Amino acid sequence: METRTALVTGAAQGLGREFAVALAGHGCRVAGLDLVAQPETAEQVPGYVELIGDVTDEGQIQGALERVIEEFGTLHILVNNAGVYPSCPFEEITPGEWRRIMRVNLEAPFLLTRAVLPYLKAAGWGRVVNIVSAAVLTAPPTMVPYVASKMGLIGFTRSLAAALGPYGITVNAIAPSMVRTATAERTVGADGGFEHVRVGQVVPRTQEPSDLISTLLYVVDEGSGFLTGQTLNVSGGSAFL
Repeated sequence: METRTALVTGAAQGLGREFAVALAGHGCRVAGLDLVAQPETAEQVPGYVELIGDVTDEGQIQGALERVIEEFGTLHILVNNAGVYPSCPFEEITPGEWRRIMRVNLEAPFLLTRAVLPYLKAAGWGRVVNIVSAAVLTAPPTMVPYVASKMGLIGFTRSLAAALGPYGITVNAIAPSMVRTATAERTVGADGGFEHVRVGQVVPRTQEPSDLISTLLYVVDEGSGFLTGQTLNVSGGSAFL
């Protein structure tokens, strides 16, 4: 079997770092794209290709991909993990903030998938994994643009799966609950967000990044070629799809 190559966005910390490390442990060659340097990820992933760039910028995406192909020669797996999730009352959301959230959470996966598609088609095998959220069902009132963007990403997943199935490329989404990451701690942790979500879960603990690894490895596995267009809910029972 050919060694698979994976690109993970938002790989500097949190879920992205965990995903990069897990894919490397699964035998993949891994590149990570983030706005900032990723020294801790690089330290844990042998042969890691660190890409610094903006996932909403087509030129920077293309430059990053050229580096991946230069290093590895091919690409098979894209994990659209980068995202933002500010929390504020709906009345305080500006049009500019709405557009920023939509660009990072919804437009960026479109841009990245469109850019990597020629390489996945050339390889004759591919996996696109979009990280969405169980918040699309629990619908927190202070995260309206975030919920809207992630619901859009679920629709993108379903329709894209139909478009890419004939090429041996699957497209699936993973919907976690509120995961304990540094960003989440800064965004909602101080306001009791973790406690609020935990109360509504069947599994009575805060979700950790490691709770999503087995699901990621499942959807990118060689044997998962018949699984596509799905949103896998990994939320401790806080929401049921």
